[in-house]
Amino acid sequence: MMAKIDNLDLRIVGLLRLDARQSFRDIADKLAVSEGTVYNRVNKLKEVGVIKGFIADVDYAMLGFDLTCIIGIRAVGGRLQEIEEEIAKEANVTAVYDVTGEYDAIVVAKFRDMSDLNGLVKRMTANDAVERTYTMIVLNVVKEDHGIACEIQTEENTA
Repeated sequence: MMAKIDNLDLRIVGLLRLDARQSFRDIADKLAVSEGTVYNRVNKLKEVGVIKGFIADVDYAMLGFDLTCIIGIRAVGGRLQEIEEEIAKEANVTAVYDVTGEYDAIVVAKFRDMSDLNGLVKRMTANDAVERTYTMIVLNVVKEDHGIACEIQTEENTA
């Protein structure tokens, strides 16, 4: 059973998304609640799976991974899950999505150079369950944020 997520939980998540290293005391001060309340809420959010972990927001281009690609995959028969699981193991892959439309899955990956991209595409197409791939190279990143702003709508914030 999913625990009830309220506005305080969402505000805590929002603050952690901005800076996951801030202390429970700092969060409590910002939200005018006790440190124990923040501690208990964060533990509840972790326990129910809302908070999956705390990670650094890395600029991969600054580490030399400045080639981002989006790859559409068309699968043969009922083997999509097998393909996705195999591709998800690739170190350069940041996301694998089941999608509707012309392709069965979309893969997002980051590379140091075209040779690394070529290697991944060749490994994908070597799988006999992959009917075809379609690779798009990202020219410019306008927004890359893996979170969204979320809050419960109340009468006071809809007026």
